[in-house]
Amino acid sequence: MASRTVRLIQAAALAASLGALATAPAVAQDAAQPNSDKTFESFKSDAFGDKAIQPGADFIKMDAPYRAEDAAVVPIDVSVALPQGDDRTISKVTLIVDENPSPVAATFALGQPRKEFAISTRLRVNAYSTVRAVVETSDGKLAMNGRFVKASGGCSAPALKDQDEAINRIGQTRFRNVAAQASDTPAPEAQASKFDRAQLMIRHPNYSGLQMDQIKRTYIPAWFVNHIEVKQGDETVFTMDGGISLSEDPMIQFSYNKKPGAKLAMTGTDTQGKAFSADLQESAAKADNL
Repeated sequence: MASRTVRLIQAAALAASLGALATAPAVAQDAAQPNSDKTFESFKSDAFGDKAIQPGADFIKMDAPYRAEDAAVVPIDVSVALPQGDDRTISKVTLIVDENPSPVAATFALGQPRKEFAISTRLRVNAYSTVRAVVETSDGKLAMNGRFVKASGGCSAPALKDQDEAINRIGQTRFRNVAAQASDTPAPEAQASKFDRAQLMIRHPNYSGLQMDQIKRTYIPAWFVNHIEVKQGDETVFTMDGGISLSEDPMIQFSYNKKPGAKLAMTGTDTQGKAFSADLQESAAKADNL
C-alpha cells in the first residue's frame, strides 16, 4: 500500500510530458465537480487498493476556500473527531487534489492512538478540483470528505522567491507552539476537548517539475520535501510523505497531546536527500532568521 502511494506521489512529477501537464486548462463551470469525481475514481485503486471508501463522512471536517486567491498557496484545514462510543482510532489522513498531475498531496501516518487529529497546510491546485481528506481508522476502513475549490495553474505557477536565495535557505525550519483550540464536534454526543497545536514552517522551493525557469526557458526539475517525522520524546506523533502538491515553503500545523518534559522535535528529507531537523527549543532561538 505504501509503495503504491509513493509511486503515485512521484509519477507525474518525473514524467516526460511536463509541458502538456503544465498548460492543461481549468474547467470554468461548477459542472467540473462531477468530472473531478470521475478523476478520483480513475486513480483511487492506485492510491488505496480495492478498499471501499465511505463518502461524506461527518466525522471529517474540511475548510478550504471555494475560490482560491492564489492557486499555488491554497489553505486547507482538516479536523477528524471520532464520536464517543466509537472504539476505533485514527491511523492515517491522506490529502488528495483530484485534478492535480500528482493527486496525492500528502499522507500523515499517526504514531500515537488518537481519536481526534487536526492538520492544516497549504496546497497547490492546478485546476478546478475537489480536495479530499481520506481517513483510515484502526480497523482498516476508509472514509472521506472534502471541498470543491476553484483554482487554476497552481502546480506550474512560478516560484515566489529568487531561485538562488531559495536554494541557499533550504531546510531552515521554524517550529513553534500555537494557541490551543477547541476541536470541532461532528457528533451531538461528542464533548468539546482541548488539544495543543504546533506549527512547522520549512524553507524549501518545493519545485513541482512543472515550473519554468524564466531565464533559461526550461522546466525546473522536481525537488520537494518528501518525508517528515515529528516525535515527542521517544514517541512518533506522525510521519508525513509528501509530493509536489505541497506549496512552496511548506507549512504544517497539527494537533498533539502535550506531555510534560517530552521535547517535540522533527526531522525531514527532500527528494535530493538533503536532511534537516528542528525542535521547539532550537526554533525559538532561530525564529528571527526565517
